[in-house]
Amino acid sequence: MTTEQRRTVSVILPPHGGEGLLGLPASQARGIVLFAHGSGSSRLSPRNLHVAGVLQQTGLATLLFDLLTEAEAEDRGNVFDIPLLAERLDSATDWAGTWPATRGLALGLFGASTGAAAALVLAARRGEVRAVVSRGGRPDLAAEALPRVAAPTLLIVGGADRQVLELNRQARRHLRCLSRLDIVPGATHLFEEAGALEQVAALAQAWFRRHLDAAKEAS
Repeated sequence: MTTEQRRTVSVILPPHGGEGLLGLPASQARGIVLFAHGSGSSRLSPRNLHVAGVLQQTGLATLLFDLLTEAEAEDRGNVFDIPLLAERLDSATDWAGTWPATRGLALGLFGASTGAAAALVLAARRGEVRAVVSRGGRPDLAAEALPRVAAPTLLIVGGADRQVLELNRQARRHLRCLSRLDIVPGATHLFEEAGALEQVAALAQAWFRRHLDAAKEAS
């Protein structure tokens, strides 16, 4: 599937009327993945856009949006306010559940950095979340929510991102759901090394296809 066979639609999301980028595959979507970015990033993150493009190629819709307004993002404390980030992700999930092109689709969450913690908090709260992928995430910040996550969870960490890798190992011990930790050899926190982001996208693609397809078949 080429880029021309996919399309991206600008949408307006609650609660602050922020812009979102809804990516739609050429054929009927098999599921939808909402992206929760981390500190210093936005809906225009080239890394998340790359992963979203790969997911769209396999028939998944994607939604990228800003968790914070520009004014809120100026306060560094908001970046680590996991309940606030999870609330914004919750609102976007509600929107996706009512939008005609995405209503009723199996739901996945892709989180990076602190956005991964927000995704896990939301997954613990909402049973309709069918799969979670964390890229260089901080699942440890989800704290007491971790044992309540039911959705299959994939943690992807760069092998050279040692501190975050250890935090992911510790957090995974608290997960009671199906989970896996995949390490991209030699990759640092932003997966800027040659081929590293492609590995992330391939791992995420396989995880979402497996678990969102299973959810679709079971419905």
